[in-house]
Amino acid sequence: MVFHADSSVKRKCPPHAGFGAATGCCARTFSAATRTGAHLRQVTLYRHLTIGASHVRAVMVGLTMMLAFPVAALGQGLGIALEGFEYPHPVQLLDLQMEGEPVRLAYMDVPAQQDANGRTVVLMHGRNFFGAYWAPTIRALTQHGYRVVVPDQIGFGKSSKPDAPHSLHLHALNTRTLLDALGVAKASVVGHSLGGMMAVRFALMFPERVDRLVLESPVGLEDYRILVPYATRQELAREHLSTTPEGFDRLFRGFFAQWRPEYQVYSDVQTGWLQSPEAQRIGRTAAHTWLMAYEQPVLYELPLVRAPTLLIAGNKDRTAIGRNRVPPEVRAKLGLYTQLAPQAASALHNGKLVMLENVGHIAHLEAAERFHRELLQFLSE
Repeated sequence: MVFHADSSVKRKCPPHAGFGAATGCCARTFSAATRTGAHLRQVTLYRHLTIGASHVRAVMVGLTMMLAFPVAALGQGLGIALEGFEYPHPVQLLDLQMEGEPVRLAYMDVPAQQDANGRTVVLMHGRNFFGAYWAPTIRALTQHGYRVVVPDQIGFGKSSKPDAPHSLHLHALNTRTLLDALGVAKASVVGHSLGGMMAVRFALMFPERVDRLVLESPVGLEDYRILVPYATRQELAREHLSTTPEGFDRLFRGFFAQWRPEYQVYSDVQTGWLQSPEAQRIGRTAAHTWLMAYEQPVLYELPLVRAPTLLIAGNKDRTAIGRNRVPPEVRAKLGLYTQLAPQAASALHNGKLVMLENVGHIAHLEAAERFHRELLQFLSE
């Protein structure tokens, strides 16, 4: 679909500034074009709309709310903290320190919509994503009485992006600090992809804070250091900065067994960031987070996890750190979730495995109904 370059952006509330300051403005509408590469295309974002209550009830039941958004409007790029990018719920900021540098952790804290059960679920995003992609899961959980806390980990989404090495241990500590600030003593923790590695590390460091653990297609079920050659931060940053819009499209299409247009926004965010004045920092951040996943496996510690754990994965998933850095014959050995997931589940002290047919890496988007049914059943056990 082609759009004209003179498409307008209409705002009914003031733009947010700073480190991706709290979003959730009550009535903002967009009508804009985006340029990625040599063409213009529409992108969409899950968005809760504040409209008349009767209209909400009529529209929200069984539907995903989407909104056109100008990710990289005519070469201006995208703010390093996704400034102006609407999340499905208001975003708040927590001041922290990372390697002596002040940083801000962005998060959503969404109360139960009805019949609050007094329980909290923490959702941890993957490496190529940010908290907003949990919109369907937030809705499913809050409708069933759960409070939901969704951090953008440091280096991701609306949070600060310091040029410093990352650690799963530090992200776990940041998450505990956030829960302390929110008065949450114990939670069920759900982690997707790299967020699955973070969730395992959190459960290992703070077992008293976790009542249940859910790992959705976690990376790190194999030791990438065995087959994928090491790369320096400089190499990885250059590689990320040289990625074209088409390259990001191939990456994100590979996460899904069945591609749908609403997924395009996640690829366009990456392209928009590289068109911004902060592209170099984005590239360095990508290098830091890649090396974190590469250098800090949690695979060997799975038997130490004591919380009841649900491992849920799609049988079409082939995601692996460094797939693009190895020849085809090595690539064929990586990301075999139909083998890796059962092995990991059997290694867990109290693990349950669910494999979803014809689903890729992001079940909570691609097979939301099936994923949420399994999630809610597990949490209620």
